[in-house]
Amino acid sequence: MKHTFLFFAFILVTTTHWSQEKKTLEATRISTPPKIDGQLDDTVWQSLTAYGDFNMYEPGNDGTVDPAYKTEVKMAYDNKAVYIAAYMYDPDPENILRQFSQRDEVFVQADHFAIALNTYNDGINETHFFVTSAGTIGDAIATQNNFDFSYNVVFECRTSQDDKGWYAEFRIPYNALRFPEVEVQDWAVNFYRRINTKNETHTWNFIDNSQGTESQYSGIVTGVRDIDPPVRLTLFPFAQGVVTSFDGETETDFTAGMDIKYGLSDSFTLDATLIPDFGQAAFDEVRLNLGPFEQTFDEQRQFFTEGIDLFNKGRIFFSRRVGNAPSGSVDDLGENEEVSEFPSKVNLINALKISGRTKKKLGIGFFNAVTEKTYATVNDTVTGASREVLVEPLANYNIVVLDQQFNGNSSVSLINTNVTRDGHFRDANTSAFVFDVADKGNNFRSSGRAIFSNVNRPEGWETGFQSEFDFFRIKGNFRYRVGHDFANTTLDINDLGLNFRNNFNNFVAGASYQIFEPTEWFNTYRVELTVRHRRLYKPSVETGNVVNLNWFFVTRERFAFGGFLGYNSDRKDYFEPRVDGRFVEFPGSLGGRMWCSSDYRKKFAYDIGVGHRQAFDGPQRQYFVDISPRYRFSDKFLVIFSTDFSLRNNMFGWIDNDDVNIFFGQRDIKSMENEITASYNFDPYKAIDLRFRNFWSVADYSDDIFWTLNEDGSRTETDYDITENDPNRNFNIWNLDLSFRWRFAPGSEATFLYRNQMFRLDEQSTLNYRESLSNLFDEPSQHTVSLRITYFIDYNNVKSLFSKNDDVAL
Repeated sequence: MKHTFLFFAFILVTTTHWSQEKKTLEATRISTPPKIDGQLDDTVWQSLTAYGDFNMYEPGNDGTVDPAYKTEVKMAYDNKAVYIAAYMYDPDPENILRQFSQRDEVFVQADHFAIALNTYNDGINETHFFVTSAGTIGDAIATQNNFDFSYNVVFECRTSQDDKGWYAEFRIPYNALRFPEVEVQDWAVNFYRRINTKNETHTWNFIDNSQGTESQYSGIVTGVRDIDPPVRLTLFPFAQGVVTSFDGETETDFTAGMDIKYGLSDSFTLDATLIPDFGQAAFDEVRLNLGPFEQTFDEQRQFFTEGIDLFNKGRIFFSRRVGNAPSGSVDDLGENEEVSEFPSKVNLINALKISGRTKKKLGIGFFNAVTEKTYATVNDTVTGASREVLVEPLANYNIVVLDQQFNGNSSVSLINTNVTRDGHFRDANTSAFVFDVADKGNNFRSSGRAIFSNVNRPEGWETGFQSEFDFFRIKGNFRYRVGHDFANTTLDINDLGLNFRNNFNNFVAGASYQIFEPTEWFNTYRVELTVRHRRLYKPSVETGNVVNLNWFFVTRERFAFGGFLGYNSDRKDYFEPRVDGRFVEFPGSLGGRMWCSSDYRKKFAYDIGVGHRQAFDGPQRQYFVDISPRYRFSDKFLVIFSTDFSLRNNMFGWIDNDDVNIFFGQRDIKSMENEITASYNFDPYKAIDLRFRNFWSVADYSDDIFWTLNEDGSRTETDYDITENDPNRNFNIWNLDLSFRWRFAPGSEATFLYRNQMFRLDEQSTLNYRESLSNLFDEPSQHTVSLRITYFIDYNNVKSLFSKNDDVAL
């Protein structure tokens, strides 16, 4: 109730008006569209008004744009698309950086031009369209506090260059946009030009980089009216062939399916995936997990990464839950039975999402996915008979979102997620109320959420609750925040969300100082102090305090450095023992990290970091080193190598428990992760990519120091027989992806992928890295070769084709 009162009190004081000058651009309706070739020699461009007079944005607002680097834009439209021409003048065009890259890789060593188009003029939601000086295109959705490059639509852009600079020509079809169904459109736009050699970003409409967000400074677009867009229906059929070889056995597979995008109206779009296949999704970065919580991974499946910002409101949706490991288990084994095969994932049958925003700025989202029945295999070791056990029934995953935006900087949202499993399996339902509200002057911001979880357990429905409240000063060089996080003991959103912990009552406060205009030595810097006080909700006990000091600096020569210093008080960990109500005490510690990063504009660049942490009252010591050199052989070929090494000596953690005791052991943990990323880009449409990762980690209990956990969190040394449950671990995994990508037409792509994987986990914790790697190569290696072809079909193009054929027949 206290949080609710503070939220509405804040709403009442958000009346300070904040005004800024906004330019106006008049878009012109045309009857003959330009040819999209980047030459800008079409008749239509010669007759349109050019808009220029760009402003300084980065590294600071001070100063004016050098006239030799002026930028001009022109904008037109018809009933099919929006057209934009951009003129980027440069007195030294031969030295414009032009590193080649592939789609959405626009922040490379190349200049770029970007369009930020807001078809609702709400100060929040923008679609960004990018092109680099090398011709690479990209797109992203910018929403409140989020910038999402996983958003992909089909649009066209071409570039050209001459002795005056470089030029870009865009065609953005209406099926790539959403806008209200009104006679006269109310749009906003801003344009960005990045000049890497000068380390400058210019914008058409002025943006105060010390106040508000970029989207609040867009200029006004007039003249767009009476749009009669064609049907927004696009199809992405795909076919994929896979050959897999492992341990002497070879399997082949062929799949085909389709993704569909259909405009239910000019504002709402349906996205669906039918018979999906995610076989070419990037590999997960698996690590040795010694902690009490599950290991989670980023989403790699395209359908679940594109256009999901609305569904992420409230942070109660974790898309990897859809198609994750089965929720059930095998509990009824007979005397001679064992589980011979337990599936690691559940297959997705289909999924769809509907999302959009009304002219009243109400966002509405609906998500639904269905997964199939999944069985484990049980074998009788005496008779040889086998049977199947249902471990995941037919399941339906559902999300509904309502998000009301207002004031150009604020929103309130309601979200509900629901998981329904057939039969006696567990069901779940979670609801959240979310707010993110700033005053009109963009001086202060308040955000928070209230979450109610409901899980159908065998003993009945169980309800949990979580709340968050944060208050920020968001204007000026000096800023601060205070916040409170709470969860009761029964919070559980893990059927379609993700929460590792419940039962907490935490407080946070922080302050920072940053600059927005370059000084004699620095382009920017930021220093931040954060203090956290952590408690349990039940019983109400302190679990620890944390004080962190962070700093970040960038010099005028583009050399960056920073680090942090962190103090942890003695803490009580109620999760490491794996038994409800029990806790273990960890000693306080002091640690930190320093890092630096050189100028990426140079052919050779590097990132280096070192860290150390030491316990105050104990032998625990931790050391960290990470090095990542990179070399750009040419504008087409880039190689990045990175290695991370950590050594954590004399640590201790849970190893086992029985009916009476909880056992802990002292361990030395070594980890090394090596990665190589290489890319050869033939042009902005074709590339060969290599991604390699090898992760090795050992947990060594050779000191033979073991304890039982006492009720007060202390430990008593004891003997422990590791022959019954050897806690030593040697973990080594190898992943290699080599692919050729060819974007052979707008929206259409062919990808040939070779994948190699090896894995070994044993108890030989005294082996060094070289010896462990040698053992890894003794393991069977999985080789996978796949070819996937996706083709973009626009219903209107097909319709026009058939119309022409009918005319010829007549």
